[in-house]
Amino acid sequence: MHPKILDLGPITVHTYGLLLALAFICGIWVTSRNARKQGIEPDLVWNLGLVIIFAALVGAKLILFLSDYRYYSDNPREIFALSTLRSSGAYYGGLFLALAAAIWFVKKKKLPFWTVADLATPGIAIGQAIGRMGCLSAGCCYGKPTHMPWSITFTDRYAYENVGVPLNIPLHPTQIYESIGAFCLFWFLMQRFSKKHAAGRILLEYITLYSLIRFVVEFFRDDDRGFVLYGLLSTSQLIAVLAILGSAASYYFLIRRPAEVPQN
Repeated sequence: MHPKILDLGPITVHTYGLLLALAFICGIWVTSRNARKQGIEPDLVWNLGLVIIFAALVGAKLILFLSDYRYYSDNPREIFALSTLRSSGAYYGGLFLALAAAIWFVKKKKLPFWTVADLATPGIAIGQAIGRMGCLSAGCCYGKPTHMPWSITFTDRYAYENVGVPLNIPLHPTQIYESIGAFCLFWFLMQRFSKKHAAGRILLEYITLYSLIRFVVEFFRDDDRGFVLYGLLSTSQLIAVLAILGSAASYYFLIRRPAEVPQN
């Protein structure tokens, strides 16, 4: 993999950053396209996208710090270290803070929340699929050693210095595992979106299915990340379990509430 696309002295273009930008653009474009079908102004979606991008970046870093609180409290300078700033952070932190920011924006603009959430969900999935390929290019979120024929071997010293990925050792391509899962999830959600459904159901299906994907992929990852329950589960696996339970509870209350209508 090539973590840098362009390196001209002080000017460096990282593959991860470029793919992350592409992920956001594709995600917002898909969402704006779905919004038009629902009679919602696409410009509102692009504004919402900017709010979500900022919240996602902050939330991802926040969970990263909290999951390894002891390390960062003992080494506060590392919070602003170049390797930390370049890190993608924790996806769940970005997802949940982005959802909170989206709720605020949607209520402020008096839009039907569950409807907007549904039309945005496929965009989240496609953006995530592209973003994980950025992780692959950077070497982060790497997997455990394996002798499987589809293993991947990193050799770039720059990637090792930035994210600590082991070099010259066949590893599980966990970034590709999750990217494939997210692409399949995107296809499924687009099929669901085009059919009649209760408002909010697509979002809850995404949270449930992605959490299952992430829970499984975590078993193959080997990068440094927080663990809970005496090392039994990673932080992301615990959040995945809570997300599935939360989605189930939300679905129960969702089907009991009256149909949502746009507010004027």
